[in-house]
Amino acid sequence: MFIWFVAGSLVAVPMVFDSPDLDIRVVMVAALLPIVEVLIDGPWILHTLLLSVAALAIVMLLTRGHRRKRQRWLGVPIGMFTHLVLDGTWGRTTLFWWPAGGFKQLGGSTLPEFSRFPGTLWLEALGLIVCFWGWKHFGLSQPERRQQFWTEGRVEAIRDR
Repeated sequence: MFIWFVAGSLVAVPMVFDSPDLDIRVVMVAALLPIVEVLIDGPWILHTLLLSVAALAIVMLLTRGHRRKRQRWLGVPIGMFTHLVLDGTWGRTTLFWWPAGGFKQLGGSTLPEFSRFPGTLWLEALGLIVCFWGWKHFGLSQPERRQQFWTEGRVEAIRDR
């Protein structure tokens, strides 16, 4: 399940934050980050609120006084939070709120994004629809807008005239 997270972060995050300096490419990659836990019999800490909050705190502390770096790297925790929302991890309360419910909730089960198969196929199809809508909404058929996305990670909605 990849398209759902890429499309969801591409469309939802710029609409919520409306920040021209947010690098949406970083957000999109970070939204995929928790999926790597499939390789280690997850879900583990990447699917917890604790790590997303810790990532936010680390970015804020390490980029103090460096506005440009902060704007770029804030995409990591934002992408991680986006993943938690889009895969419904918040519905697995003991995992989401780990370690508040104890330490046994991590590992040894299916990732939330893969546990609803074949429903995940519907989310991937919906992700394709969202991608096409975002392509039109952000005017990515225009070469200059597409270039801005690829080189700077910026997207901006086309305003009605």
